[in-house]
Amino acid sequence: MAKLIFKPKDVSKRLISHLPERSKDVIVSRYGLTDKKEAETLDAIGQRYGITRERVRQIENSALKSIQDSPAIQKEAAALQHLESSIREMGAVLPEHSILSEFATDPETKNHLYFLMVVGKPFTTRREDEHFKARWFVDESVAKSVEDALKTVHGTIKTDDVVSEDKLVTHVLSCLSRVNVKYKNKETAKRWLELSNCLMKNPLGEWGRKTAPSIRLKNIRDHAYLVVKRHGSPMHFREVAKAIEKTFGKKAHHATTHNELIKDKRFVLVGRGIYALAEWGYRPGAVIDIMKQILKEKGPLTREELIKAVNNERHVKMNTILVNLQNPALAKNREGKYVLAK
Repeated sequence: MAKLIFKPKDVSKRLISHLPERSKDVIVSRYGLTDKKEAETLDAIGQRYGITRERVRQIENSALKSIQDSPAIQKEAAALQHLESSIREMGAVLPEHSILSEFATDPETKNHLYFLMVVGKPFTTRREDEHFKARWFVDESVAKSVEDALKTVHGTIKTDDVVSEDKLVTHVLSCLSRVNVKYKNKETAKRWLELSNCLMKNPLGEWGRKTAPSIRLKNIRDHAYLVVKRHGSPMHFREVAKAIEKTFGKKAHHATTHNELIKDKRFVLVGRGIYALAEWGYRPGAVIDIMKQILKEKGPLTREELIKAVNNERHVKMNTILVNLQNPALAKNREGKYVLAK
């Protein structure tokens, strides 16, 4: 956490000290500069004073301008310059929540910091949009370059891509142009990634589009998908449940996990209680269904060839395969190879 050389609460109190009582109350209420720590809406303040929300807005804007034009703001130049320098050192453009969290943990101090950025001339804000979260910057050219780079990165990440943080950070840095070399480091790039409203980091530190099931984990199925994918091979539902609890600290009952896997088309039952991912090439169906599909695709096969092909797609006992070889849906040709019965 970054350390400030001033107390935000003391600075903001001095800045509003010259305001008329009502203007001061509007500012204090709007920015949560009280012990309540919660900002009030224009409507709430308007109701208290018996005036319209638009009138409250006018009073707020007038008070902010009065502060910015007052001698008081000049007296606090050192504090504001320190805040500006600190933000510049962290990357010059950062998400609003990140800036506040970098300097404070308690809501009251965060509110006072936010107020100082609102009245301080070095600080510029942009509202949240489809590409980026609400952010603040102290260098417009850096902000523009970072936003352009992130938009380029957005366009290269496919719907279901999962990318390691190191790889994504390297990609961001490679897309930057017209940015001072002092900003081109991994820690700064990680902060810039937090600006994105298109990309998101999952609990395992991997990045992808925020709509991807392996990134925004909503339920047991999504947690199971990530667990099995990271495992890299089929897993029993009991193993999946244990892995969810161990990896994410999320309670996963065996029966619930089994039921969720059955209903999700991303998973294929390949053995007794054993699930694989459909994206690995596994096909749904009973053993006899798999045999029929294999023979349809490959043509006549010897007993050993068919058993091997089935074992590539199903984790079942040999007896299960041998029993299914007797199914009337299969037959043998003159060469003794298995074919589909006519």
